[in-house]
Amino acid sequence: MTSDTLKALTRAIQTLLKPLVRILLRNGISYGTFADLAKLVYVDVASREFAISGRKQTVSRVAVLTGLTRKEVQRLREVRRPHERETAERYNRAARVIAGWRREQEFLDPEGRPAPLPVSGETGSLASLVRRFSGDMPARAVLDELERVGAVRRLDDGRVELVTRAYIPRTGETDKLHILGTDVSYLISTIDHNVRFDRAEPRFQRKVAYDNLPDQALPPFRKLSAKNAQALLEHLDEWLSRHDRDTQPAVAGTGRNRAGIGIYYFEEPYEEEGE
Repeated sequence: MTSDTLKALTRAIQTLLKPLVRILLRNGISYGTFADLAKLVYVDVASREFAISGRKQTVSRVAVLTGLTRKEVQRLREVRRPHERETAERYNRAARVIAGWRREQEFLDPEGRPAPLPVSGETGSLASLVRRFSGDMPARAVLDELERVGAVRRLDDGRVELVTRAYIPRTGETDKLHILGTDVSYLISTIDHNVRFDRAEPRFQRKVAYDNLPDQALPPFRKLSAKNAQALLEHLDEWLSRHDRDTQPAVAGTGRNRAGIGIYYFEEPYEEEGE
């Protein structure tokens, strides 16, 4: 690593850690806890991704790569890892149900908007929607989840109305912090892919930003960006849903891959360097 690369990486680490540390401090996570978690991830990544081809990754090599002792590497290898699959699966199922509700003719009203749905029924119901877009998950469980995050509301006649165009948890921080873990990791993985010179095809990674905007420009830009971004995401969601074997079991092909695109809005007061 050249000195210029080291300087650039050091600055990048300090910059990306600032919002993360803000979240950690607000939730009572001390530096010691963060350091322990960092050690765990260092050992995981070194063990899984930095082995010598054709050879089993040893404790000694992981210790050399990470700078940890062999004893600590061995201890960390034996620590049970938390499983995020259940949270991720709940998120994906709920998101697919909402997308299908917005898109499929069976669940739209005459004006092309998501129609209020009866809970049960063979067609045009929440139960049939869940069967199509959430596999074997009971409709009642999906309804409970959508109600919990504020995505739907019950009408007086017993039907269920969609009140949001996306699965966005609105109650509590647990699910939102899960999104922090997944979405930020996707962004960093994309940047990692793009900065490695051995990658022939870069992944799309762009942003548009200006740094001398008046306060009055922010509210209309928030609305404009949200409207256009939502439209683009819904267009891409429609394409992906036609190629995903969870919603289209007849789709042919090999392998199983995760792919998508994320859009985020940011704003903050401009600070001169060194302030």
